[in-house]
Amino acid sequence: MAPASRFGHTSVNESAGEQMSENAVLPGTVLAPAAAHPWRWSPPRDTWVIRLFDYKPFLAALCLFPAAALLLVFLTYPLGLGMWLAFTDTRIGRSGVWVGLENFESLWHDRIFWLSVTNTLIYTGVATVGKFGLGLWLALLLNENIPFKSLIRAIVLVPWIVPTVLSAIAFWWIYDPQFSIISYMLRGAGMIEGNIDFLGSPWHARLSLIAANIWRGIPFVAISLLAGLQTISPSLYEAAMLDGATAWQRFVHVTLPMLMPVLSVVLTFSVLFTFTDFQLVYAITRGGPVNSTHLMATLAFQRGIPGGQLGEGAAIAVAMIPFLVAATLISYFGLARRKWQQGESND
Repeated sequence: MAPASRFGHTSVNESAGEQMSENAVLPGTVLAPAAAHPWRWSPPRDTWVIRLFDYKPFLAALCLFPAAALLLVFLTYPLGLGMWLAFTDTRIGRSGVWVGLENFESLWHDRIFWLSVTNTLIYTGVATVGKFGLGLWLALLLNENIPFKSLIRAIVLVPWIVPTVLSAIAFWWIYDPQFSIISYMLRGAGMIEGNIDFLGSPWHARLSLIAANIWRGIPFVAISLLAGLQTISPSLYEAAMLDGATAWQRFVHVTLPMLMPVLSVVLTFSVLFTFTDFQLVYAITRGGPVNSTHLMATLAFQRGIPGGQLGEGAAIAVAMIPFLVAATLISYFGLARRKWQQGESND
């Protein structure tokens, strides 16, 4: 006990010394951790959940899971089921058994199947050339400074955004043997004497379907190529003009090489869309007259659903896969890997 001061109280220095002696820590004593302040952030503990979410492959797989699940349910499963049915004799209302290659052997000797293959190749080739020729011309025209350019671009998209069935009904009326507007105009101009039977003969029907497909496909090609033309620097054209290049030389040596990457992608999608076309053909001719306009897609549907032969219809659909894979590979290796735009040699 500290002695009292003259006023009966301990001095300040003595009180402080006594308090320090009471708070002194003996050697070897382990202190308990001080309580953390409630407002101070403390890092989370390194648990297995945190380590798992810090693992980049797991995080990438987790982000891709929803898209992969949708593809698995709506793409992989139907494709796998269709390929399985192609090797069975399944019919509507009756489960089939495994028959191996019998469906494909039957198709090998089927005249209508080979006619549909020929029609599909002709339909795809002619329609693709027509769409790209007219679409590129329209894209070059819309790339120039013309009056009402924005309005014209919007109007050009109309054939693409109109539902296919409505387009088919319109063309069905245009090709009508009695009320065709084309026959009416040609007859009024004195070019023909009677109406043209557009859908009554095989080749007239094939060419009519190709014309309808070209009309519907031009907007997709034109707008896609127009987007590619917008990315070409005007300085390249200015440099070519200073070198004395003509309009055709500028197109061949500047426009076409710079447009080739976009052209390859658009060409691939156009071929795939045209090769697998179903709605337009089935709504206008339903494969007629006498199966002369059947494509592989329409024949597969007719054999599988109205005909009830699910196995045979699936086999026709599976037979389309090699053609689609070949078209994709030709487009990729023949066009997409060109290095013209970098001034390098081809692969």
